Order: sequence, then structure tokens, then C-alpha cells
Amino acid sequence: MAENPDFNSVARPYDMISRLVFGQALVISQVSLLKYIPENSRILIVGGGTGWILEEIAKIHHTGLNIVYVEVSGNMIALSRKRDVKNNTVLFIHTSVEAYQPDALFDILITPFFFDLFKKNDVSFFFSHLHKTLKINGLWLYTDFVPPRYQTRRWQKLLLRSMYLFFGILSKVEARTLVNMDEYFEKTYALIDGKWFYGKFIRSNVYKKISELNNQPDRAE
Repeated sequence: MAENPDFNSVARPYDMISRLVFGQALVISQVSLLKYIPENSRILIVGGGTGWILEEIAKIHHTGLNIVYVEVSGNMIALSRKRDVKNNTVLFIHTSVEAYQPDALFDILITPFFFDLFKKNDVSFFFSHLHKTLKINGLWLYTDFVPPRYQTRRWQKLLLRSMYLFFGILSKVEARTLVNMDEYFEKTYALIDGKWFYGKFIRSNVYKKISELNNQPDRAE
């Protein structure tokens, strides 16, 4: 099985580093989707990092949400627990995504900058695994960097290579290129809304689940 990235060493400076490179683009791109969360939703967040998104969600819904926060980094979990979630219920689960098996389906699935960490075989596995956690007509709030075919500017390609080099050394990220996620979502989801950020280097989409997948692929060894 491919190794999960390890963000423990960069947990504390992670937000500062991201803001130095991207300004507020990473924050704004994620926050732009939160208006689609209905009241009293059951939400799964995967790859939420330091947990600042929990406070942004709480600004919209002060109460009534049931959130499951799955994170493989213990240091990220520790930082996330300190967030002000108002009167919402948040269950923090310190485990890998593939090890998490929910006891009920979710209304909302949030995966901010998650799939860019993995090679294609792992992306296929994780997409199928997470897809099964979402209800039919549930919403997937997806934000991530876009693959090379959208990147028309030299600085984007250089930045992407630098990111993979940096996190490959410090966090054991094995991916070296972005996977085209359109081929996954177009099969079983309807695009509700989409926005571009940071010179079309970042994309935020809202997808509605309209059908199930037939088969679940195995994760790469």
C-alpha cells in the first residue's frame, strides 16, 4: 500500500507557509463553497489541515451541524481541536482516510486540497472510498489545484514542481503531478457550481451525487 503523507513536521507553520505563497487564495477558494451547506447537515471533512475551516463553517451555521473530521496527522488534529466551532458537534478522528468507515452516510463531503497529494491509482481508490460515504443527492465540496492542461503560465508549472519537491522531502508526498479529477466526477455527479482562483491554478466546485459507482478499485501497493 502506498504511504500516506506525513504533515506532522509542518503542522504549525503550514498556514503561514500557504499564505506566504498564495496569499488568501487557498482560504477564499474553500470559503466560497461553504454557503452550500444546508442547516442540520451531517458533514465529513477529509484533509482539513489545521482546522481553520471549522471556524469559517461556524460563522455560517452556529449550531445544528454534525461534523466528522478525519485527519491522519496527530499534530493537525491537535491544532484543529482548539478551533471555535460554536454549538456544532465535531468528532475528531485521528486515522487514515482508508481506515475510516462511517456508521451513517453524509449530506456533505469536503475535500480541500486532498487529491493533489496522491498518484493516480491512489486517487482512484480514495475517490471511490469517499464516494460511498455520501448520500445520493449529497453535495461534494471540492477544492484543489488544477492539472497541467489548464496551466498556461510558466510560473504555475514551476510553482507546482516546487510544491511537490518541498512536500515530497518534508511530508513524504509521493505524487509529482496532478490527476485530472473531471473523469471521476463526470460519471456519477452533476456540477452545481464552479469557480476559479489564483490565475486558474485553483478550482472550487460543488458536485451533487446522482448515482453510485459499480466497482471500487484497489489501492496501489
